[in-house]
Amino acid sequence: MLYSEIVIAGCGNPLFADDGFGPAVIEEMQNLQLPDNVTITDAGLGGPHFIFTLLDPEVTKKLIIVDIADFGAEPGTITKLRVEDLPPGAYRDAHSWDLTEPLQRIKDRIEVTIIGVQPARVTAPEFELGLSDEVQKAIPKTIRVILETIGVENEFSREYLRKEGRQPGCTAETCGCPEIR
Repeated sequence: MLYSEIVIAGCGNPLFADDGFGPAVIEEMQNLQLPDNVTITDAGLGGPHFIFTLLDPEVTKKLIIVDIADFGAEPGTITKLRVEDLPPGAYRDAHSWDLTEPLQRIKDRIEVTIIGVQPARVTAPEFELGLSDEVQKAIPKTIRVILETIGVENEFSREYLRKEGRQPGCTAETCGCPEIR
């Protein structure tokens, strides 16, 4: 299928430490059995522009962007944002292109969710491979949030719910998970 009902795109550059968070989440999600109507993609550095080629408003109903986001929290904290939550110019790619405006154009036809994690360090323009411990530990929780967002429960989510001492059907928001804002 050229276009999917749900597109999950991990954005970022693994060469700059925690900026590789989005691709790391997608790499982990490739181990999951997901429904046929879900496409996951490592959108990389040019991701926010690339993902628009994966969307057809006649078919695509949800777009989930996974990326780092500096919102002043402790490193590894996860946030879930809507396009309306992004002030103009607040979401830029590495080339300083404003991505809020193109997301504003599609938000009335496609449900857009940005799932971000507070980075501990982004080393651009210096290269540093590998995520910080705090951001690495946020990957399973982020995947759980993604699965909740798309309405999929599988063994991955149940396993992490057990580790967190939560019951199935309990969302991060209703169970007071402190790592998610």
